[in-house]
Amino acid sequence: MDRTKTFPRKRTFYDEYPDYTREQLELPERTRSRLRDRLTVLYGERSAETWLPEFERILTVHHAHKPPEMVEKEQDYDPRERFCEEHMILITYGDNVTGAGETPLSSLHQFVNTYTRSMINTLHILPFFPFSSDRGFAVIDFRRVDAKLGSWDDIREKKQRYDLMFDAVMNHCSSRSEMFQEFLNGNPRYRDFFIAFDSPDELTEDQRHKIFRPRTSDILTRFETIHGPKHVWTTFSEDQIDLNFRNPAVLLQVLESILFYVRRGADILRLDAVTYLWAEPGTESIHLRQTHEIVKLIRDVVDTVASGVALVTETNVPHRDNVSYFGDGSDEAHMVYNFALPPLVLHAFYREDTSILSRWAEVLTTPSDQTVFLNILDTHDGIGLMGARGLLPEEDLQYIIETARNRGALISLKTTPEGTEEPYEINSTWWSAINPEAGEEPLDLQVRRYLASRSIALVLRGVPGIYIHGALGSSNDYAAFEASGVKRDVNRGVIDAEDVEEELLDPESKLSLLFRYGIDQVRVRRNERAFHPQGSQRILMLSPGVFAVLRGSPEGDEHILAVTGVTGEALEIQVSLKHLGVDRARWTDLLSDRECNAEEGILSLTIRPYGVVWLKPSLH
Repeated sequence: MDRTKTFPRKRTFYDEYPDYTREQLELPERTRSRLRDRLTVLYGERSAETWLPEFERILTVHHAHKPPEMVEKEQDYDPRERFCEEHMILITYGDNVTGAGETPLSSLHQFVNTYTRSMINTLHILPFFPFSSDRGFAVIDFRRVDAKLGSWDDIREKKQRYDLMFDAVMNHCSSRSEMFQEFLNGNPRYRDFFIAFDSPDELTEDQRHKIFRPRTSDILTRFETIHGPKHVWTTFSEDQIDLNFRNPAVLLQVLESILFYVRRGADILRLDAVTYLWAEPGTESIHLRQTHEIVKLIRDVVDTVASGVALVTETNVPHRDNVSYFGDGSDEAHMVYNFALPPLVLHAFYREDTSILSRWAEVLTTPSDQTVFLNILDTHDGIGLMGARGLLPEEDLQYIIETARNRGALISLKTTPEGTEEPYEINSTWWSAINPEAGEEPLDLQVRRYLASRSIALVLRGVPGIYIHGALGSSNDYAAFEASGVKRDVNRGVIDAEDVEEELLDPESKLSLLFRYGIDQVRVRRNERAFHPQGSQRILMLSPGVFAVLRGSPEGDEHILAVTGVTGEALEIQVSLKHLGVDRARWTDLLSDRECNAEEGILSLTIRPYGVVWLKPSLH
């Protein structure tokens, strides 16, 4: 692997219009055959032959937008280095910040440049398209920037400095979208774009009970159409209409949108709610073979005409099912959300015991050197619980739910196959979930606990992602929840740039303390090769009170011993150099510059309450 630093990288932009005077794409026969096989699995051999030329056409059109320097650059692409130690993703809505910018997107740009530029290299702007509900995830028009946020020029401005992550909201569209309105109007082009029944009884009670539901609403919603009432499949809400991927035209339109996003600057594509793509009455309608085949086909497309663009699947399901979207390590997602991590970290800090977290991390692997986890603790939705099912005993799940609830969290429910309801996610900011109510403890202790919890996402193998409210240590916004009635809004408050600036003027404020100590963690993380996502990782069972991991560079010549305390008590830890496999007597804590010397092959460490120590062996 090339050990040269990758950032700042030279930004290359697609041409606005295709140029057919340049050499056109010649699809290798192996790729054409693979696409044909994917389409055959989905639609049968005859339909595959019928639709393949149209799929090939949109790839050719996309390729014609590439300037020569981009084509040349792609030839040198090394998929093992798609992500490196410098990668860190900031997750935010386009209007999360109010400031002096001409548009919300420009205000966000100014804010990120001012306060988080040194922390991140990638910006994930949650859906910025016109929408009708679900904070952007009921998309009305997939090709336009919401005029209330800004324009494509605002997006391009961000691309000048950051890698960008876009949402491909593939599973559904808004009931107000042109597609669905034309379905209601009887336009034959859109007749089969959605899953519709003349009567709700066409979906039997047995079939309904088998469907995996992430919500408590009915799976079918009645709409009046030109041809009378229709009952339409709506996985998430009555305003979010599932697309019918049994229709090849739907898949083709989605692929065209995905390539449009690539041309508009997307370096990472988040495949939203991808597990629900293919509906099959009589099954759970999740994780079906056809769903995986669609992800594989999208991977074939980006590998062929957009190498360097990564796919990340958003599948908030139990860990075993979640990691299935890696495929064999070369044919599905490049990156998978590590949804088990947040509840396991929460459990470790609530119990002050890392045993379960450490045992899980000990066997945490990806299937190839082209795949990575996206290590998040909080998202715009809150803290999902599904990833921990099967990893945490039921009594421990209930314990973290009740502890979070006692700290002010709200709890969202989903329907089980038995028709009952169970917790699906904790709606809270990470600060409010990890710390007791304000005033119960010294602020300094709460800041240390908070940064200790966040450090685990930094040291685990993978790419760290942080929601903007996590970066700022925001507390729950109950006023936002009360105004909307939407539980998730407790974690989606608006950030006033002037308030942030004012708080940072006080050196003893929460935000000042978080930035003073937290930025050091991120700075060190982004400068150490041992934190490369393809480096080695070994979990050390030193004490239930600490999470300890030995990271190594991909070349094996650099190591960091990261130890995180999860208790409010100081701990004395001893580490055998023989057990570490690193025979160096002198070590330096990269976060404090303090030296630690091993005596008789033993490193003796004092871990302060919620302390974080990152030790690197001295070369001399």
